[in-house]
Amino acid sequence: MLSSATAEDQKQKAEVAKEKAEILEEKASSEGSKTPPGPTELITKLQAQSVDPTGDEPMDDAITCLARTIYWEARGTSTTGMEVVANVVMNRVGHEGFPETVCGVVKQGQEQGACQFSWWCDGRPDDAKEDESYTTAKDITRKALNRQLKDRTNGALYFHHRKVVPSWSNEYMKTVEIEDFLFYKPAGAKAK
Repeated sequence: MLSSATAEDQKQKAEVAKEKAEILEEKASSEGSKTPPGPTELITKLQAQSVDPTGDEPMDDAITCLARTIYWEARGTSTTGMEVVANVVMNRVGHEGFPETVCGVVKQGQEQGACQFSWWCDGRPDDAKEDESYTTAKDITRKALNRQLKDRTNGALYFHHRKVVPSWSNEYMKTVEIEDFLFYKPAGAKAK
């Protein structure tokens, strides 16, 4: 059990991280990855890990939304497999045809039915359960928001597991295959 001083410190770190994430996602949506964040804008490891520490808080901030997406879409894969999922979400932020926030991108569509990420609309609980995978997902989230991840997807806006063949996959240009995932982007500049 955490002492009240430790719990308060964790809560304060989480609030700072959420505020920084909001600024970083706003910059990502308006500037893309052109301008790197300054040292005071960067989310630290401790700050990122203090957000949603048990994987069951409401999904209302960029860190939680991105970390849960990485977790549910790529847990059980390597760090690279998890990073490329983060790349797709960040590539969508502010791209024409997609919302300008991480949570907006993740929650685009309906929770039941047509959605962008299968975990979001599968009707099952969205809480993270594996501490180690979720910790890794939050660290990748921190790097993605800090613009410290190399985009191995070559600007992909879509992906799927190689075991499925969605109807939309023929509409886009494949950019790369990484581990169990295939990545795509529109041939032109517009996303659908």
